Amino acid sequence: MRRGLSIAIVLAGTALVASSAGLASQKPGLAAGFRDTVVFRGLDQPDAIRFARDGRVFVAEQGGKILVYKNVHAKKPVVFANLSREVNSWWERGLLGLALAPGFPRVPYVYVLYTRDAIPGGKVPRWHDKCPTPPGSLKDGCVVSGTLSRLKAGGDRMVGKEQVLIQDWCQQFPTHSVGDLRFGPDGALYASAGEGAAFLKHDWGQYGGSKNSPTPRNPCGDPPAGRGGLERPPNAEGGSLRAQSLRRKPGEPVTLDGTIIRVNPATGAALPSNPLAHAKSANARRIVAYGLRNPYRFTFRPGTSEIWAGDVGEFLWEEIDRVANPVKGPVSNFGWPCYEGPISHPGFSKLTMCKTLPPSKVVYPYFAYNHWQPAVKGDGCLVKPGAAVSGLAFYEGHRYPAGYRRGLFFADYTRSCMWFIPAGSNGLPKPKKTRIFSIAVKHPVDLESGPGGDIYYADITDGTIRRISYGATK
Repeated sequence: MRRGLSIAIVLAGTALVASSAGLASQKPGLAAGFRDTVVFRGLDQPDAIRFARDGRVFVAEQGGKILVYKNVHAKKPVVFANLSREVNSWWERGLLGLALAPGFPRVPYVYVLYTRDAIPGGKVPRWHDKCPTPPGSLKDGCVVSGTLSRLKAGGDRMVGKEQVLIQDWCQQFPTHSVGDLRFGPDGALYASAGEGAAFLKHDWGQYGGSKNSPTPRNPCGDPPAGRGGLERPPNAEGGSLRAQSLRRKPGEPVTLDGTIIRVNPATGAALPSNPLAHAKSANARRIVAYGLRNPYRFTFRPGTSEIWAGDVGEFLWEEIDRVANPVKGPVSNFGWPCYEGPISHPGFSKLTMCKTLPPSKVVYPYFAYNHWQPAVKGDGCLVKPGAAVSGLAFYEGHRYPAGYRRGLFFADYTRSCMWFIPAGSNGLPKPKKTRIFSIAVKHPVDLESGPGGDIYYADITDGTIRRISYGATK
């Protein structure tokens, strides 16, 4: 069984809900008093929502389009930009990250993070949103890269050319691609990405090079074998171990795979206040957290600089990870693939990079739940087994009952459920108080605090943006 954001995301068509936009529906399995409302529908795999201060709503579609609605009551969007030629939309790849400049629209920039349909440094398009055999999606992989760019807005449309800030993130297999994109309270731009490795088998860089395959062995050029060489235990450093590249020997390449980075939004360069700002490697200077498998979505706890990331697990654990202070060292290492959840990973434990990573150097999950068990006892969510944490957001409004104030919502794509963790007296979520909120959210892939503080979410397979409100919908 596939782990990670298993995709019905690549359905040929997008199902439309039967209800009209704006029609409130009390869903079975939703917390008492709450309503789940369709705000926008008819979308093609929507996977990110952002709200502008002037009321406009920007929505990213996985295939590469960015749409803009006048407000949450609008019926039809305008196409702000279409990056489909550059974007590789295959399985979990695509246009996945979206952010608006903090001063938008006065500061007229929209930021995007997407899977680029080219090998690192190559030209687009290469694969045209498919992966033939050979090389085969799950055998040798169709190698691509990632791009972080800035787009200039002129009203509701992009003007001028795309400004590429970073091209990196070598990805061999169709999962664990680039992830989320957000501005922090400090005005810095943060981005997350997976490690681009295999998900059905333990991958230390040994795949590729089959007969007639255009994908060579170790196509991302990881040490010690290099591109075309065979990575062998115990010294292999490729595949999932790219998430630990910050720990490589001096002179070996540091990649952005399996990391969260903090950069200057005008240039893509590391900020001088980053923990590793004086490192020789430009990538090392950007990194503020690493050792992540697929940090598909992250957010900031309001009033703090804390990063809260949902890291999609492999065979056992889903994680919600906390970076307490992204600018204060040491840089947080969450352990993947040497550790998964609260335990060491037996599939990688004999490799040198994992044998030399002691438990004391690993930041363990703030909250984790097992793939074979309910996240909360008796929550009613389907355990297949499997799980994929796919969205999280803090509640910042005043419309929900008082007990929701400052608490954390998180959702799971595979289990079609949403949970809530209330805040304690110190403001931090209290994991032991976690409770089920909804067992009827289908396939959420982004949770956002929208107008009035209500929680909105993108349902990628339903083609809808939905709103969770309390009481009568206004």
